[in-house]
Order: sequence, then C-alpha cells, then structure tokens
Amino acid sequence: MDTYRVMRQDDNGNRFLVVGGIEREAAERLAAEFEARGHKQLYWVEAEPAGASGARGPRD
Repeated sequence: MDTYRVMRQDDNGNRFLVVGGIEREAAERLAAEFEARGHKQLYWVEAEPAGASGARGPRD
C-alpha cells in the first residue's frame, strides 16, 4: 500500500512534515483543511519514499 504525507512550507521557506503514513484521500482532506484556515503557509500532499511508511507527524 502506498502511503502519503502532508507537508507545510512557512513564510521563510522552511519545510515541515505535518503528518505521514496515511492514505492519499486522508492526506488530501487534511491539506485542504489546513489551507482553508487562511494562513500564509503552503500545504501539499506527496507520496512517501519507499521504506518511509508508518512515519507519523505531530497528530499521532
């Protein structure tokens, strides 16, 4: 099973893992939820590299 992660980029260009190891649909819903909050940060979904599944972010 492929896993995905939600990433965030702040105003200074720093990139952070928000959450990982989740299904694509859940990752896209979460990214859309954060985007809807109207903050200046950029959120996106990307496939996790092979072997990275199970990694979780701060929402464990």
